[in-house]
Amino acid sequence: MVITIGAMIGAGKSSLAKLVGEYYGTDVFYESVDDNPILPLFYTASDEEIQEKRYPFLLQLYFLDTRFKSIKKALTNDNNVLDRSIYEDWYFAKVNKDLGRISDLEFNIYENLLDNMLEELDELPKKAPDLMIYLTGSFETILKRINNRGRGYELDEGLVSYYRTLWEGYDNWIEQHYNASEVLTISIDEYDYVNNEEDAKKVLQLIDNKLQEIRG
Repeated sequence: MVITIGAMIGAGKSSLAKLVGEYYGTDVFYESVDDNPILPLFYTASDEEIQEKRYPFLLQLYFLDTRFKSIKKALTNDNNVLDRSIYEDWYFAKVNKDLGRISDLEFNIYENLLDNMLEELDELPKKAPDLMIYLTGSFETILKRINNRGRGYELDEGLVSYYRTLWEGYDNWIEQHYNASEVLTISIDEYDYVNNEEDAKKVLQLIDNKLQEIRG
């Protein structure tokens, strides 16, 4: 089984990916963050620098490249967990286009590249994940978790409106646009699987039950 974990920034994807990977004894493909040269620039750039340097577009291309490499490996070798996947990238690109941070031309180039990559996935023995675990929660919980993990470039108060814009449309994107696999939605307001062992067990049981349902 191939599982992908989707969520808003700061929701706890990596922590859940680690938990699920250890539980099932699978490899985990983590999102490229710590070694990402563009991410700090994206978060700290002024509006003028964003328009001049095109950091949002470059960041989307960087993520698209790294996620494509990860999902190809994950779908070639069964039993893997992906900490975010190529399918969510479009949503981030669309939000940045709507905010005027990515131009229409850049977005068209991005979409064409993404479409080509998804067509390549169709040629693999396994064409898509079996399950997306989607983490949803209140905006207050999201902000708290972003602050708790303490990445300096993510903590600027000027980013709150960007986070809110992403958060406001995320549930709708999952419900209306994502169709690559079955979805299991888990509330991070209800389950604190990082700090509460009982909650972790409950979340793993929910995942077990969903996978059994998928297998029929």
